[in-house]
Amino acid sequence: MEIISYVLSGELAHQDSMGNVKGIPPGDVQRMSAGTGVMHSEFNHAKGQTTHFLQIWIVPNVTGLPPSYEQKSIPTTEKRGTLRLIASPNRAESSVAIHADAAVYAGLFDGNEIADLALDPARKGYVHLVRGALEVNGQRIGAGDAVLLKGESRIALADGTDAEVLVFDLAA
Repeated sequence: MEIISYVLSGELAHQDSMGNVKGIPPGDVQRMSAGTGVMHSEFNHAKGQTTHFLQIWIVPNVTGLPPSYEQKSIPTTEKRGTLRLIASPNRAESSVAIHADAAVYAGLFDGNEIADLALDPARKGYVHLVRGALEVNGQRIGAGDAVLLKGESRIALADGTDAEVLVFDLAA
């Protein structure tokens, strides 16, 4: 599996059999490719706080690779009013590399900030609203909601209210 961890608040601690011992604060994106096998653990690293994070598992398009780990900091300013690529097959735009036919974006939207993402209609788009409220292709959604798009040529985000969103471009 390709495993992406995205921390919203607190701090996640990660330890694995490859020797990685890391803290993952909000703003960082972590990718671990399980590959041929890895042992790992995660736990709350923020004393006296609750750690809230999303862990996304994506099926790889390559098998038999050795396990690997990568972590990058994505400043809030790079997500404000736009979709910032955070995971891709080719490390485009300084994203973490995943062994999958997928791209993952993160964005922060409030007020009249808008973003459009072109989407091949033969692929799927998936929008997960982490917090706040947001309009996705004209449909209003709230925190925890998700929208699956099929046969669409774009993903349009608008009218955010303290919104944090993850957007996926996925093979059909």
